[in-house]
Amino acid sequence: MAELAALEDPRIREVNERHGDDHGVNLTKLRAVAKRLRTQQELARGLWDTGDTAARLLALLICRPQAFERDELDAMLREACTPKVQDWLVNYVVKKNPHVEELRLTWFDDPDPVVASASWGLTAERVAKKPAGLDLTGLLDIVEADMKDAPDRLQWAMNTCLAQIGIEHPEYRARAIEIGERLKVLEDYPTSPGCTSPFAPIWITEMVRRRNGE
Repeated sequence: MAELAALEDPRIREVNERHGDDHGVNLTKLRAVAKRLRTQQELARGLWDTGDTAARLLALLICRPQAFERDELDAMLREACTPKVQDWLVNYVVKKNPHVEELRLTWFDDPDPVVASASWGLTAERVAKKPAGLDLTGLLDIVEADMKDAPDRLQWAMNTCLAQIGIEHPEYRARAIEIGERLKVLEDYPTSPGCTSPFAPIWITEMVRRRNGE
């Protein structure tokens, strides 16, 4: 904890706080600490229990993802209070855990939009990599009905799922683009030069164009 405190940079904290994160540690330096420590599950649990955001990010880098029980991960997501911790928990730990599918289903209709957004993120991953058994028509129905008025993080995850359906599944592409065009979610999202807009119709069209070598 003393080492993490020494890495604190007020300028980084100021930038992070504008995005809802409450730490000021350079993530490259944090990853260097994690590389030195290597995998240490009990230390990871201890760091998580401090409640400190930088410590929790470090915990997620040095933990053993397969070692967590289902209920433990459920509790961790519900007490993860910042976007970066939530994102790293889902992408670095939950996705590699044997309970991932059970958690995806458990979180899908959760009243907490942050918890539900984790499920939609995991669902988008399945749409792209393991779509067998998914009701893609049903997912599009939910997106069409709920995405427009969803809270920001949930809306972003639902939009990602919408785009993945359109990109990966040609038979649903026209409907996915039509939903995006009608709802206009993220239509005006600021996008840096050279980057693809998260607006689903543009995102889908661009990714398909690249895959076709156009």
